[in-house]
Amino acid sequence: MRVLFQDEGRFGRISDARSCWAPLPLRPTVCSQLVREYVYAYVAVCPAEGEMSSMILPWVDARLISIFLAQTAAQFPNEHCVMFLDGAGWHKAHELTVPANMRLLPLPPCSPELNPAEHVWEYIRENDIRNQIFNTLDEVMDTVETSLRHLHKAPEELRSMTAFPWTIDQAA
Repeated sequence: MRVLFQDEGRFGRISDARSCWAPLPLRPTVCSQLVREYVYAYVAVCPAEGEMSSMILPWVDARLISIFLAQTAAQFPNEHCVMFLDGAGWHKAHELTVPANMRLLPLPPCSPELNPAEHVWEYIRENDIRNQIFNTLDEVMDTVETSLRHLHKAPEELRSMTAFPWTIDQAA
């Protein structure tokens, strides 16, 4: 059995100003922009193994989450996947197609702190998106994709940010 935690993150051209370091007496300058263009990254993490499935899509709805669920199920074809997710409407829509080897279970309402997948977004925003201006949405997608590829290839790093004691105990 494979225990997964799923979430979607929105990334766009609205700049994400974060604190940064500079030696005295320098004062860092951070540019800002407000362009309302977004893409959505979907991720399902397996904290116990340090593995994940990810996909970048133009929006969120039941049809696209169904595509992501199918990709995730195909990544773990010989295992039954139990996937925890939040209460977003598209996670429980009638149009949602759940693969045969997967069962979806909701997390309690208003509790993002219980979803280890949230730490993937924190990592991307802190390490790859912060204090940047993107000229196109393709640049945003390339940056998010590069970050997700890094996490796919770094299972111990992914494990360190998502494997809480209660997620490991449940997976055992």
